[in-house]
Amino acid sequence: MKSLTTLDRDEALGLTTLLFDLDDTLLTHGRLTREAFGALHDLAEAGIDLLAVTGRPAGWGEVIARQWPVLGVVAENGAVLLLREGAGIAIRTRGGPESRLRDRVRLEALVAEARAAFPDIELADDVRARVTDVTFDVGERVKIASARVGELRGFLVGRGARTLLSSVHLHATFEGDDKASGALHALGVLRSVDPSSARVRAAFVGDSENDAACFSCFRTTIGVANVRAWVGRLSVPPRYVTMGTMGEGFAELARTLLERRKPR
Repeated sequence: MKSLTTLDRDEALGLTTLLFDLDDTLLTHGRLTREAFGALHDLAEAGIDLLAVTGRPAGWGEVIARQWPVLGVVAENGAVLLLREGAGIAIRTRGGPESRLRDRVRLEALVAEARAAFPDIELADDVRARVTDVTFDVGERVKIASARVGELRGFLVGRGARTLLSSVHLHATFEGDDKASGALHALGVLRSVDPSSARVRAAFVGDSENDAACFSCFRTTIGVANVRAWVGRLSVPPRYVTMGTMGEGFAELARTLLERRKPR
């Protein structure tokens, strides 16, 4: 990983979109700071499209898409797209109502089994706002030992689920999307950008394992400084890293992008 200070002007000018993770990237220990939220507005006012790409639930995405200066929200690790539609918010998934219902029934059965086998690990408190996955709290309200998380993960995979690990949650789903496929789909829907162009014109900033697909997919990738704790689990680390952690690092990225894009 190279210091973000090495990002050059030509690369910055070629970007039209910033894709950003929420937990421990934009948010600092779950909180949206004035500095980070101001950085979002500064980027939007400079004409950069903003797309949140998060493991957080569709219910969170609906509020963010409605109130923040974003083009839309990719939620639940790529499975759900939320966008403004007239005065309201549209929620789009790849599968139809029947497949969503079928997967929800499977997830509920999986949760019942997992909670019986792992009574020490609770569901995340945002699970009721989810459409396509379930989440276990492994680092938000409580910190679960990594070996125990690995045991739960093996249990879920053994029953046919896909799992993704963020800095706060272990996700289980029967969906096939990840953050990269969800983001590419969103840019096609929202800006009619083909995947090849999107990989070059969009930058991604994140911090942990469930960001791995985006770190591998896009040309310009940035980790806030706390990504260093996850580098050993990433097949492709981000190209650049900020000096600051979490929301401070996000604001640093915004300042750097805007500075590089100033007219000479």
